[in-house]
Amino acid sequence: MDVNAAVAAAAAIAGLLTGVIAMLAFRWSERDQARPSRTSLHTDAVLPPGVDTVLSVLRSSAVVLDESDSVVKASSAAYALGLVRGGKLAVEAMLQMARDTRRDGEIRQVELDLPRRGTGRGEALAVSARVAPLGSRLVLLLVEDLTEARRIEAVRRDFVANVSHELKTPVGALSLLSEAVMDAADDPEAVTRFAGRMQIEATRLTNLVQELIDLSRVQNDDPLDDAEPVRVEELVAEAIDRSRHTATTKNITMAAGGTSALRVWGHRGQLAAALGNLVENAVNYSPAHTRVGIAARRVTAPGGDLIEIAVTDQGIGIPDKDKERIFERFYRVDPARSRATGGTGLGLAIVKHVAASHGGEVTVWSTEGQGSTFTLRLPEAAARRDRVSDGGRGTPGTPTTSDPLTAPEVHP
Repeated sequence: MDVNAAVAAAAAIAGLLTGVIAMLAFRWSERDQARPSRTSLHTDAVLPPGVDTVLSVLRSSAVVLDESDSVVKASSAAYALGLVRGGKLAVEAMLQMARDTRRDGEIRQVELDLPRRGTGRGEALAVSARVAPLGSRLVLLLVEDLTEARRIEAVRRDFVANVSHELKTPVGALSLLSEAVMDAADDPEAVTRFAGRMQIEATRLTNLVQELIDLSRVQNDDPLDDAEPVRVEELVAEAIDRSRHTATTKNITMAAGGTSALRVWGHRGQLAAALGNLVENAVNYSPAHTRVGIAARRVTAPGGDLIEIAVTDQGIGIPDKDKERIFERFYRVDPARSRATGGTGLGLAIVKHVAASHGGEVTVWSTEGQGSTFTLRLPEAAARRDRVSDGGRGTPGTPTTSDPLTAPEVHP
């Protein structure tokens, strides 16, 4: 009996203790829920009113630090650049700037090169960091990514240097030849020879200036502003006419096939210049008594049908090491041969830019000693094909795929 009473008493005491613990736990939980979190203290109570909204719309990467150097607020761009890691500012130079600004209240700005996250190639991000006090306890850090601006500036400097060099060559040659003509005034044969050389250099200078103008135009003009359905057949005919004289002089046969009833959507002038450059290069870099072919076809692509225009020659070909660079401005595989053909090194750069601005691309296949094939891929004018008059020449159909080197010959 005494044992049962003792057990009952112990059970009652245990139940009472359990109830007390449960009540205390419930009260503690309620107090924790009512207490502001670290995040809410930082964003709501610490940040001055409206600052959070302003920082969210800034294009710059923004970081707000408190007096203990903890991150109170950071934009998504700051995380993407790797400025903030584990709730701390990860760039020591910026952290020191923040401490100095917190101490004396002065605004500081500096440009830094930061290692790029996720790459092992040693590439650096160029950034501009500006630190300013925010209220009495906080410091605001704004970081602007200057990497792309630096790259564009480097391209501009290289372009200006290349243009200066390219212009200097024919201008210097004309100056020397003019002096030679003056010195040979009593020798008609020498005057004739030097005058012929002057004409060649003047033509090269004219071509260079014209291609600089063309490159500037295609870079500044939006092709969609004056876009229209353009017949591939007409573009090919215009490109052939542009190189007909040179081809005739070298006994090079030009042939075209598969171009009927195909149309691309874009700026007619730019497309004609791009295709004309490809055909002109094919003729210039082909030996005499060879063949240049132009073929077109429609190909299916995930984003819509494309028109492929391939220009094939039987020329000297392009070494593998140069294929990746031939579309760069002023790059020449063989500078000596370019001088002989009057090439400026801008033609393929114009082709690449026109293709990209029209939503297409240009690629090259080449083997040394066997020739090259440049393929221009452009969006087809399919969306408007049914609404544009065919001029009495029928509706577009599926073209026949033909080898450009065995296509029908185009006669003058």
